Amino acid sequence: MSDLDSRLKGGEIGWFSRLVYHTLHFIVAVLVLVYFRARVVNPKKLPPRGAVILAPVHRSNLDVPLLGATCPRRLRYFAKDTLFEKRFWRWLLTTVGGFPVRRDATDRQAVDAARRVLDRGEALAMFPEGERKSGPVLHELFNGVAYMAAKAQATIVPVGIGGSERAMPKGAKIPRPTKITFIYGDPIPPPAVDGKRVDRSDIRRVTAELHTAVQTLFDEAQDAVGAPHAVPAGTEPTPG
Repeated sequence: MSDLDSRLKGGEIGWFSRLVYHTLHFIVAVLVLVYFRARVVNPKKLPPRGAVILAPVHRSNLDVPLLGATCPRRLRYFAKDTLFEKRFWRWLLTTVGGFPVRRDATDRQAVDAARRVLDRGEALAMFPEGERKSGPVLHELFNGVAYMAAKAQATIVPVGIGGSERAMPKGAKIPRPTKITFIYGDPIPPPAVDGKRVDRSDIRRVTAELHTAVQTLFDEAQDAVGAPHAVPAGTEPTPG
């Protein structure tokens, strides 16, 4: 199996691809710090080693590259399969940590790739809302993050990202130099597993806990950059 084929299936990258990754990571990190005045809050809440799933809010196409550039650990992540059709992009995306997933159906190969990544003790980014959304209120979360965490016994770390939608909203081609803040939250232990059986009620409990944590961090991150954020129930201004 070639290095590229291995990485498409969640395998480790070779020395040359690793060199390219670290070079690109440095360049993008510098650009992010200068252009977006990026600020990372509480990065030490991310465990320095071991299987972990980062669960960030997703409001912009900037979220993946900026999260990867500012994260203390190298990230792996899902990317839609159509981005891998051209060989150059297939090589580049896998080099920076991506592997393909089909959105129109349950993609067993992508799930297996993610499991291999976590079983090696790497960090995997998964957007709990499933895809890019819009607005300051978190949408309903899928159970995929909690389920994957349970199967791999991986810690979940919620992440709020403030300002990315304002910097590059849906439909925009060029990002604006708007301040972006990343806030890492307290780690959430994985749901319980009885042998090979996942406790479904615990999956739902962890998903609900994750929803609350990500919304809180999202509000804090948005507030830090002066962007709109969710208004707690009961505190809405009274129409005058």
